[in-house]
Order: sequence, then C-alpha cells, then structure tokens
Amino acid sequence: VQLVESGGGSVQAGGSLRLSCGVSGYADRYAYMAWFRQAPGKEREGVASIGGYTNTRYSEAVKGRFTVSKDRASYTLYLQMDNLKPEDTAMYYCAAEPRLAWWQLLRASKYNYWGQGTQVTVSS
Repeated sequence: VQLVESGGGSVQAGGSLRLSCGVSGYADRYAYMAWFRQAPGKEREGVASIGGYTNTRYSEAVKGRFTVSKDRASYTLYLQMDNLKPEDTAMYYCAAEPRLAWWQLLRASKYNYWGQGTQVTVSS
C-alpha cells in the first residue's frame, strides 16, 4: 500500500485545515488507519484513528476539535482540524495496518505502512 498526505499549510490560531491521505495498492485490505503527528524534538503521537468507516478514536489533545473520516469509494483518509492551536504545529503522517486491537489504534509502533508527511504550522 502507498499513502500520500496532502493539505498541510500555515494558519492562524482558531483556523481550520483539512488533511487528506490518498491510498493505493490493495487499499481495501487496510481496515485500520490513523493520523499521527511529530513536532521537533518530540515523539510521534497518535492523533486520531478509524477502524472500518465509523469506529473512531481520538487523543485527548484533539478530541472535540478534530474529526477523522474515510471515503468508502476511494479509501481516502481525511482529518478535519478545527480551532487549531499553536501546539498543533507538527508534521502530520497517515498510517495504515490490516489488523489491530482497539488498544493499539493510536500506537505508532503498531503501524507498518506510513506516508511521507505533511507540515501543519499554527501561529498565535
């Protein structure tokens, strides 16, 4: 499977961005997908995950502000980010995996397939 992120950019605090992750190569086999982010000097952290098309999970840092979804026709993964804060600044990555337990969904070490990332910068 190949994953390609897009949609990153620079916004002011309170603004919105929508990230996309295009999926190719047996996309239907990768039921579990997630968004991670990594700021300079910090570990990669799980932001949001989706199992199938409706089973979502979010980190406490973004709950209520970010929404993850997946298109049934194209398998494209989305992350709608609203009310962005400066602390959301990071490189954002999408990841995919065929099978995961619910407690693994936001653990970076459990994913083997990654995109190249897209930068999100939020200014105050």
